[in-house]
Amino acid sequence: MTPTHLPGRVAIPSLPEQTRTPPSPTALESFNSAPDDDILRTLLTCLHSPRWADRIADHRPYPDIDSLLAASDEAAYDLMPGDLAEALAGETLPALPEGVYGAAYTALDAANAAYEAKFGHAFVICLDHLAPNEALDHVLAGIRSRLTNDPEEERVVAAEELRRLARGRLLTHLRGAGNCATSHNEPAPGK
Repeated sequence: MTPTHLPGRVAIPSLPEQTRTPPSPTALESFNSAPDDDILRTLLTCLHSPRWADRIADHRPYPDIDSLLAASDEAAYDLMPGDLAEALAGETLPALPEGVYGAAYTALDAANAAYEAKFGHAFVICLDHLAPNEALDHVLAGIRSRLTNDPEEERVVAAEELRRLARGRLLTHLRGAGNCATSHNEPAPGK
């Protein structure tokens, strides 16, 4: 069965790997020394906010991975409402793992339509450290639970989920080939 895309716009990162290896020191060296244009393109795949990407790129070099991740978090916390809206608008459709049954698509489509109608933007949720077979249930529960939020509460929750997505995507890039040139839009293993 070929993976299919979800109806609507639900931002789900690559499903987590069972074991995560830390990024190599050469990955950080590559990140720190990459040309500005290359690193900005990479950063915009982690979080679709030029303000966030510029801030991370401008503060290079980072002495260690923890400093980079702390800077990523701080830059995400400092995004203005317009930056958050831009980042949310940039989220794309994910693929669900093979074997997901049709009724799940229907339930997710209905929940997502209600979410977008209420909040006017894509639903985002970070699934790091979650088993792939639990992803769909977690997404459905998340949408349904967050539909009870008022718009301001949901803006705060969505911003936090974007921060977590950016951090996870940044780590994925650093764990990659070490050149920060991989794309999160490529299918992930297990998708």
